[in-house]
Amino acid sequence: MEATGTEEVDKLKTKFISAWNNMKYSWVLKTKTYFSRNSPVLLLGKCYHFKCEDENKMLPARSGCTIEDHVISGNVDEFRKDFISRIWLTYREEFPQIEGSSLTTDCGWGCTLRTSQMLLAQGLILHFLGRAWTWPDALNIENSDSESWTSHTVKKFTASFEASLSGEREPKTPTISLKDTIGRYSDDHEMRNEIYHRKIVSWFGDSPLALFGLHRLIEYGKKSGKKAGDWYGPAVVAHILRKAVEEAKHPDLRGITIYVAQDCTVYSSDVIDKQCASMASGNTDDKAVIILVPVRLGGERTNTDYLEFIKGILSLEYCVGIIGGKPKQSYYFAGFQDDSLIYMDPHYCQSFVDVSIKDFPLETFHCPSPKKMSFRKMDPSCTIGFYCRNVQDFKRASEEITKMLQISSKEKYPLFTFVNGHSRDYDFTSTTTNKEDSFPEDENKILKRFSTEEFVLL
Repeated sequence: MEATGTEEVDKLKTKFISAWNNMKYSWVLKTKTYFSRNSPVLLLGKCYHFKCEDENKMLPARSGCTIEDHVISGNVDEFRKDFISRIWLTYREEFPQIEGSSLTTDCGWGCTLRTSQMLLAQGLILHFLGRAWTWPDALNIENSDSESWTSHTVKKFTASFEASLSGEREPKTPTISLKDTIGRYSDDHEMRNEIYHRKIVSWFGDSPLALFGLHRLIEYGKKSGKKAGDWYGPAVVAHILRKAVEEAKHPDLRGITIYVAQDCTVYSSDVIDKQCASMASGNTDDKAVIILVPVRLGGERTNTDYLEFIKGILSLEYCVGIIGGKPKQSYYFAGFQDDSLIYMDPHYCQSFVDVSIKDFPLETFHCPSPKKMSFRKMDPSCTIGFYCRNVQDFKRASEEITKMLQISSKEKYPLFTFVNGHSRDYDFTSTTTNKEDSFPEDENKILKRFSTEEFVLL
């Protein structure tokens, strides 16, 4: 009886936390984000200008992209469509229980796993769909402005809070399904893109069968001593993603791999070996690679000298974003305007969606509202991601990023480096261990080694 009572208390506590997160983060999600009309906005390598020649041409403010209370005609809708098309992974509740625990939600602890999923999802979008792809229904999922939204939201989330405590599910909202949209595709290419869009989203479903779902990532994280309910750092999740892609047996994923930089160093021959591994099995095409580089942008606080480099990285079309955030609060950074980073927030608790259903709803996997944060508030620990389609792309990217690193480092050491050769050529302590196959040492131990805010090596 005592165990049963404890279990009921845990369930009630979980529902309370979920309901609180729903109200707290839904409110933040819908608050206005202000963009300057005079500065360009960069989103994963694409540049948008909101200023137009005729300052009198103004459109009503729209939720998700508000510029000084008005949206200036120009590239606003293009920016909104591009941003909303990125895949958004958030806290979920009422999903199948995670093995070895009683957890059916990741509220309060899974944010870094979610941001790592978003980064990987962007890599897969580049791989299968390309950077020019946008979701045709992106602008249809959120059309209410913040003024009419306020009173409606208070009622909605009060009801959601009460429903969570009583164990009832939130009422369903209208959804956009593949069946509803099939008529608007002009050719087989658009139809193929939507099939891959849904396939990519399904790989991140919250079930033990989903290739890159929370359940699988937690299993791979056990090697680093992490378990469900623990907080994961951006360096650890980089290795978890690598393992997840290596272990994925789906035929569509044979042409992509992940490389994680070691001690802030990308060893070019190791990357190329990974890309050319398919040639040994008779496949003449190079593998695409997602390169993940865990770095620190300072000691206890982020060093603002690195701002221009981070801007440069997010200006590259093959950048797949940055896993970072505030201390103990992870965000997925995808762009910037001036000295503010644009991000997607995973701290919004949504209900479980069964992605095994043919026409599962897509809306909750796309964020209607970009958020901004000053670079100064960014936690120094982060993981930067790039996508290279083949060996030629990797060589070109490494040259371009190396130039950017040299310019940004000035008299300091660069944040990370590209070097020729294999990691084993530089490892004088061991000739048998492949360091990339292991997880990084505990992040608390790493922090104790840092003695300067000017430059930090992991």
